[in-house]
Amino acid sequence: DARIEEFVYEKLDRKAPSRMNNPELLGQYMIDAGNEFGPGTAYGNALIKCGETQRRIGAADRELIQTSAINFLTPLRNFIEGDYKTITKERKLLQNKRLDLDAAKTRLKKAKVAEARAASEQEVRITQSEFDRQAEITRLLLEGISSTHAHHLRCLNDFVEAQMTYYAQCYQYMLDLQKQLGSFPSTFLSNNNQSSTTPMQSVSSPSVLASASASLPSVSNSMVTSGLSELKSSSGSRKARVLYDYDAANSSELSLLADEVITVYSIPGMDSDWLMGERGNQKGKVPITYLELLN
Repeated sequence: DARIEEFVYEKLDRKAPSRMNNPELLGQYMIDAGNEFGPGTAYGNALIKCGETQRRIGAADRELIQTSAINFLTPLRNFIEGDYKTITKERKLLQNKRLDLDAAKTRLKKAKVAEARAASEQEVRITQSEFDRQAEITRLLLEGISSTHAHHLRCLNDFVEAQMTYYAQCYQYMLDLQKQLGSFPSTFLSNNNQSSTTPMQSVSSPSVLASASASLPSVSNSMVTSGLSELKSSSGSRKARVLYDYDAANSSELSLLADEVITVYSIPGMDSDWLMGERGNQKGKVPITYLELLN
């Protein structure tokens, strides 16, 4: 529908009305949802922050499209619809002139009567002259291709620079958002071999974190380790604050919501990366990397 609308406006030689792009739409939906949940709530506030970042990405996307259209697409379209069409037309004319010349030479070879030979020779001279003229026109046009290539190479460099600016902006926006939402603990990053890579890799989806936590070695955080040791040595339980949302992978696990407080305890023989968690009458395995043990 959007393409049809743009086509109609283009044919009418009128500027199409500005509309929100996909990141801007997503950002607006997030902000609206965050306001409904309540800006004072953790989730609502986080939604609004994410929405604002999406809108900034949408603005950068709009700027990239505008810059690319001016610096790259418009010159390319002008060449294709202008010089390229002219070159194609003249080359086709040259081909036709060559066919006419070949036909005239064939008739000259077949001419046996003197009058016929004289007429054929005259035809060959005329077609040869027309072919030579058309060949010169085509040659001059093709010689200009080198300068055209140089121009479009500069346009291509401008396009690449615009993309670099766009991705750098998006990367910085996401870094800022990550700082606002809070990053994962450094111990988790080092266990997941993320500290030596780009900062953006520290932000993962809950499903990725779930699979990663299942394969992590025992956590080296002294607080968690000491607390875990206490839990294992005693048959008691502890309170723990949930750091991040977690979706249970199966019925043996317990789904978690960030900032809630649950009861955790250890069961003999349980994997060192997991604890049993309880919330009311619900219970199941929870990954310890998602928890902060409370005193």
